[in-house]
Amino acid sequence: MSRIGKLPIDIPAGVTVDISAENKVTVKGPLGTLSTVVNPKIVVKIENNQIIVDRTSEVKKFKAMHGLYRSLIANNVTGVSTGFIKALIINGVGYKVNQQGNKIVLNVGYSHPVEVVQPDGITFELPSATEILVKGIDKAAVGQCAANIKKIRKPDPYHVYGVRYKDEVINKKVGKVK
Repeated sequence: MSRIGKLPIDIPAGVTVDISAENKVTVKGPLGTLSTVVNPKIVVKIENNQIIVDRTSEVKKFKAMHGLYRSLIANNVTGVSTGFIKALIINGVGYKVNQQGNKIVLNVGYSHPVEVVQPDGITFELPSATEILVKGIDKAAVGQCAANIKKIRKPDPYHVYGVRYKDEVINKKVGKVK
């Protein structure tokens, strides 16, 4: 069995899980609703306030799907109960970020400010002029939005100027020596 796939998913208080006949798992919680359509070879059932994911075939393809769908459903449960956050840091002389309605404006060394519109299901918070918090219930959407913001100005390896994740470690290169 898959090491990840065989782990049960605990259903927290306030979260309801519905499994339809078409193998569509819908998770509702205090923050919203997410759903995942599961392959028919993967069986999803609820027992003792836990979600159990199992497979009907021992083919390598379905062994891989077993762990995948278990992780996707677990991410849905976590998303609707607590949500996901990606923290970004802006580092550089004069680099800053401002919020204007549903968009953020980055001043990161270009001749013009760069605007990023807030996608559906994602919220931006700015604790300071050099920090961005990307929040949402869909883990993939939060990660993709944070990656798109980071892509605007990748960190420079010599000065470490640019946009990076808060927990990211960048190896600074040594500059030219005379």
